[in-house]
Amino acid sequence: MKQILNHLFENKTFTREQSKNILTIITQGAYNNSQIAAFMTAYCMRSITVAELEGFRDAMLELSLPLDLETDELIDLCGTGGDGKDTFNISTLASFVVAGAGYKVAKHGNYGVSSGCGSSNVMEYLGYQFTNDADKLKSSINKANICFLHAPLFHPAMKTVAPIRKELGVKTFFNMLGPMVNPARPKNQLVGVYNLELARIYAYLYQQSDAKYTILNALEGYDEISLTCDFKTFSADGEKINSIEGLGFDRLHPSAIAGGSTVAESAEIFVKVLNNEATTAQSNVVLANAAMAIKTINPQKTFADCFYEAEEGLLKGAALKSFKTLLETK
Repeated sequence: MKQILNHLFENKTFTREQSKNILTIITQGAYNNSQIAAFMTAYCMRSITVAELEGFRDAMLELSLPLDLETDELIDLCGTGGDGKDTFNISTLASFVVAGAGYKVAKHGNYGVSSGCGSSNVMEYLGYQFTNDADKLKSSINKANICFLHAPLFHPAMKTVAPIRKELGVKTFFNMLGPMVNPARPKNQLVGVYNLELARIYAYLYQQSDAKYTILNALEGYDEISLTCDFKTFSADGEKINSIEGLGFDRLHPSAIAGGSTVAESAEIFVKVLNNEATTAQSNVVLANAAMAIKTINPQKTFADCFYEAEEGLLKGAALKSFKTLLETK
């Protein structure tokens, strides 16, 4: 580890293969907690390269528990987190809206590290029992149009670093990996990232894949469409700035999309959105992200058409039904 840290201190980069080997060795428990914490801290003091992100991704996927949900039509809505904005669980709610609109969703999620309430925190609080049983997950997809993949159950090697990440409480390069290591390998992905530099790296990597993708970054640093500011998207159609007003929305104040200070408060917002009891601002930000996911699957559709599709599913209770069905599926 001393050699690796000195390499970082000298501001040198790693090759794809070196990065893969480093992460593999870390997860095998070859280094102590202090060494791993030092590595993660030092690493976050500089920008990641394409080769390094590829190598870390390769290691995570190789070490993960494989999962075949027997459908090529899956989409994941997943953000890197780490934007420090403490919004409510927008992408998780948007996932249920997309499922309610009739699309198959494999939502990859985890406990919050740099935020108070990650997707796994709210799902667990609301009664969902995590599983990596493929038959149960396929049943969820078939009955509810959605399954929830709790990352630690599919990435057992991460148990070495999970407590260290929690103790550090800040974003690390593991945040960057989350959307890229969904064990179901969905062919459609809406990926939110917290800065433009990372968005461009993601765009380069996704261009090499066969996935349909939209990578987005709100210009004020959100890893989702926040409706507080314009946002950039990267897709097969190229790089584009999207105006909030141009999409027909009024700009929101950041406080309008704030999450709760506890998991219970976050869960209360979650339930209100699904029951159509939330504020207009909260509903609109969820629907905007759901619409972008639907547009990722159907790039020929307009954003307005996709928004209408999402809104209809939420207003008619289809998103709530998907959520309830998921909780009930055994």
